[in-house]
Amino acid sequence: MITPGWCHTMARYNAWQNENIVSAADTLDDSARRADRGAFFGSIAGTLSHLLWGDLTWMSRLDGGAPPGGGIKDSPALFPDWQPYLERRRATDRRILDWAARLEEHDLEGDLRWFSGALGREVTRPRAICVMQMFNHQTHHRGQVHAMLTAAGARPGDTDIFIMPESI
Repeated sequence: MITPGWCHTMARYNAWQNENIVSAADTLDDSARRADRGAFFGSIAGTLSHLLWGDLTWMSRLDGGAPPGGGIKDSPALFPDWQPYLERRRATDRRILDWAARLEEHDLEGDLRWFSGALGREVTRPRAICVMQMFNHQTHHRGQVHAMLTAAGARPGDTDIFIMPESI
């Protein structure tokens, strides 16, 4: 289904695109990042906070680290201050890269079991599907942020995976 190599490529893409998005968002002032733009999580800042919360939640399930706390409804406000958010975002991207670099085929096999706050019950799904969900969730919400940034006058860079620098 998926391979460690695919996961490593997606982890690299995630880090590259997060830097792309936060660099563009960094050109806006705090009020522009916090302005409600009609997105599901309201603002650029709220959507970025939710995205980081999601990454931390999935990584806690995949590598056994501590979850971020709170639930989906709390996630837009979990990282309210820009500089601490940036530090946590970059540290999380390094964590995902390190995790992906250590993966072996058997790490993607079997099931993952957790309590889903979204569903209000315990869930079991194939581990590979959960990994794909994490990367898909990132891309989905970065697309929303990209649209909000563009509407706010910021200029995010390229998003095509074939353009990704080898150095990531």
